[in-house]
Amino acid sequence: MQEWLAAHPLISYILIFVMITYVYNKVFRVKQKLPLLKEILLYVLMLLGSAILLVFQIDKLPIIQCLLVAVALMFMVRIRYFVEERQKKKTQAESKS
Repeated sequence: MQEWLAAHPLISYILIFVMITYVYNKVFRVKQKLPLLKEILLYVLMLLGSAILLVFQIDKLPIIQCLLVAVALMFMVRIRYFVEERQKKKTQAESKS
């Protein structure tokens, strides 16, 4: 997989940028919206950071695999919160009746 990703840098770059954007939006985004210019600057900096990580990926470091693990763990946490919220609603409904 590492060789294939190194042979296809555009796909690797897109994957890195998408996963970094997902991690930022789910973990680091504050409740209030940033002004448009700051938002644009933030995404431009993420594009540049993705290019640096692409160099590391092509240089045989498992950047994409590490980002996949991070996204998978975040997804598992979201599932856990969903299940806990569902159980909480179920116990509240049972206690009311």
